[in-house]
Amino acid sequence: MERKKLFTKVAGLLHGGDYNPEQWLDRPDILRKDIEYMKEAGINTVTLGVFSWAVHEPTEGNISFDWLAEIIDNLYENGIYTVLATPTGARPAWLDEKYPSAMRCDDMGVRNRHGVRHNHCMQSPEFREKVRIMDSKLAERFAGHPGLLMWHISNELGGYCYCDTCRKKFQEWLADRYDHDIEKLNKAWWTTFWSHKFNSFDQIDPPYKNGENCVLGLNLDWKRFSTWSATDFMRFEIDTLRSAGATEPTTTNFMEMFYDYDYHYMKDFIDVISWDNYPEMHNNWQTDAEHLLERSFNHALFRSLKKDQPFMMMESAPGLVNWRPYNKYRRPGMHKLISMQAIATGSDTVQYFQIRKSRGSSEQWHGAVIDHIGTNDTRVFKEVKKLGADLATISEVAGTLSDNKVAIIFDWDNRWAIDDAWCLSNETKNFDKTCMNIYNEFMSLGIEPDIISSDMDWSDYKIICAPMLYVLHDGVGEKIADFVRNGGQFMSTYFTGYVNKDLLANLGGFPGDGLSEVFGLRSEEIDTLYPEDVNKISIIDKAGKPSYSVAVHDYQELLRDVTADVLARYEGDYVAGKPAITRNNYGDGHAYYVACRTNQKDIEFLYREMLEHAGIAYTKLPEGVEKHTRLSDDNSYDFYLNCTTDETVVPKVTGTNLLTGDNVTGSLSLNGYEVAVIKR
Repeated sequence: MERKKLFTKVAGLLHGGDYNPEQWLDRPDILRKDIEYMKEAGINTVTLGVFSWAVHEPTEGNISFDWLAEIIDNLYENGIYTVLATPTGARPAWLDEKYPSAMRCDDMGVRNRHGVRHNHCMQSPEFREKVRIMDSKLAERFAGHPGLLMWHISNELGGYCYCDTCRKKFQEWLADRYDHDIEKLNKAWWTTFWSHKFNSFDQIDPPYKNGENCVLGLNLDWKRFSTWSATDFMRFEIDTLRSAGATEPTTTNFMEMFYDYDYHYMKDFIDVISWDNYPEMHNNWQTDAEHLLERSFNHALFRSLKKDQPFMMMESAPGLVNWRPYNKYRRPGMHKLISMQAIATGSDTVQYFQIRKSRGSSEQWHGAVIDHIGTNDTRVFKEVKKLGADLATISEVAGTLSDNKVAIIFDWDNRWAIDDAWCLSNETKNFDKTCMNIYNEFMSLGIEPDIISSDMDWSDYKIICAPMLYVLHDGVGEKIADFVRNGGQFMSTYFTGYVNKDLLANLGGFPGDGLSEVFGLRSEEIDTLYPEDVNKISIIDKAGKPSYSVAVHDYQELLRDVTADVLARYEGDYVAGKPAITRNNYGDGHAYYVACRTNQKDIEFLYREMLEHAGIAYTKLPEGVEKHTRLSDDNSYDFYLNCTTDETVVPKVTGTNLLTGDNVTGSLSLNGYEVAVIKR
C-alpha cells in the first residue's frame, strides 16, 4: 500500500503534546530548560494556544501574538514544530460579561454563568464575530510559518445548548430536513400519539428537561442537530482560517466513543482525525489486557473514519490523570505499551497532555512530561525519553496504513435510539459493550476489524458484523442483501432492523427492510431476562446433534418462519427447541443471525467459520496479546503487544524485530508489557 505521510516537514513519527508557555512567561529560565528537555526526550512537536485567548486578547480589541511568535520561532530553531490551536475552547471573562449570548443555556433554558470551558453557544452571532476576528488575526500572523504543521480547531467539542438562538436554528434545521412540510414531520415522529401533533415548525422546542422529551423522533433529531451545530461551528472556524490565508491541514481532537456527536458525520469536514486517549489502567474491575482492548476498539474507530491516511493520538497522559475517581500512576512499562498501541493501530503520533505541569488551578496535578520538581531524572521523564528513542527506531512505519477485511458497524444514531427506546432493560442494553465483545473475539484470533458506519463504503470488506442494528437507514437493507449476495459474510444479532431512520417500527416482522429474506427468518418477540434468569443454547455439530451448551443472558428472541440452517437451539424456558443461532445461504455469501446474548468466547466456532468462508487466515493468540498490522507497498509491520505482566510466547511469527534488531523465526517471546514490531 502507498504510504500516506501526514506531514512532510517531519521525518518519521510525531512525538510531543500540549505546551502552555503562557503560564511561564515570567520565567525565561524555565522556557529555556523546557526546550532542552524536549530535545532530550525526542519531542519534535508541540500544540500551542489551546487555552490562550485571555493572553492573546486581555481586553477587547487588544490583540497581540508577539509572545506566541517568539515561542514558535524558538521551538522551530530547535527542530520542534507547532500545531497551533484556535483558542475557542475557553473564553476570557470580558467576553462573557459583554456578550452573554456566548454562554450556553442548560436543558431548563437557564443561561450559564462565566467559567470552566467547552460551554460556548456555537450558534451565537456575537460569539462567532469575536471568533472570526481572533482566528483571522492568528492566520494572518502565522499561516505559512515554516514551523507550523497544522491548525487545531478549538478543543474537545461537546455538549448541547438550549438557548433561544439554538432553538430557532433547530426549527430551521427541522424545516429543511422535512422539506418544510410539518405533516411530514408529524408522520415521521408519530405525533398523533398522546396528541403531540404540531401545526408549525415554530411550535417545536428542543427536548427541555421540563418540556417535551417523550417524542423519540424529536430526541433523536435533536442529537442529529447538535452534531450538525458543532460541525457548523467547526467549519466556520476552518473557513475563517482559510479566508485569512491558512493552507495547512486542520484537525480537532475527538474523544473516545464520545456520546454527544456523530463523528461519522463530522469526519468529512476536517482534514486529519485526532483523538484524546486516557485509559483507566490498573483498575479493580477488569484486567489491563481487557481495558487495553477497549482502547484498541477506540483506535480502530478513529482509524476507520479516514482509512486512507494515519490518524493522530492528540492527547494521552505520561503518568496519570487528575479527574478519575481514582487517579493511579501508570506502572513501569505501561506508558510505552499504551503509546505503541496507538502507533500499532494506525496513529502517526504520540502526544501528551501536557509537556510541563501547571503550577496551579484544576489541572496542576495532571500528569506531564516535566513534573513540578523540574528535572529530567523522574521515572516518567525517563520513560518518555525512552519512548522517543523507540519511535525514532521505528520511524519507517510512518505513513503506513491498514488493510483490514473485517468490519463492525457502529452507528451513532443507532446507539442513541437504543438508549432512548422504552423497551428491554435500561441496565443491560449495553450496545457499546456488545460491539466491543465482537471486536475482542476477532482480535483473539489475530484479526483486527475496522469500525464503520452503515452508510460507509463496504467494498473492501469480506466480513461485516452489525450487532443490535436496531435502526436501519434508508437503503441499508438492500445494501446488506447485496453484500451477502456477492459473497460477503454478514452477522447480526437480536434487536436488528426493528425501526427505520425515523424510529417507526418496521411492519411485517423483524428484521425489516427485506432482511427477513436475507437471514431466512423473522423475530416474533424479544424477551428481557433478569440477572438471575437462566437459559442455555445447544450448539449443533456438523452431524446435526447437540455438542455443547452455552449460557444465555439478558436477551433472547423467539424466531419464526425459519428457513435458514440452525446452528444452535434454545434448551429451556418457553423458547425451548427453537432456533437461537442460524446461517442462511444467500447468493454467494452467508447471513448469520445470533438471536440471544451469549459470551462471544463460547461461540468462537462462528467466527472461525466466517473467517474460513471468507478465505482469511487466522491464528489463535495467547490470552492478553494483541496483534495489529500496518502496510506499505514494500513491507508489512506486525505489532505484537503483551498486555499482561506475564511472559508469553506467540506462535507463527517470522521477521525482524525493529525495536531490537533480532531476527524472529517460528515464535516470538514477549516479557510482560513488552512490544515487538516485526518487519516482514
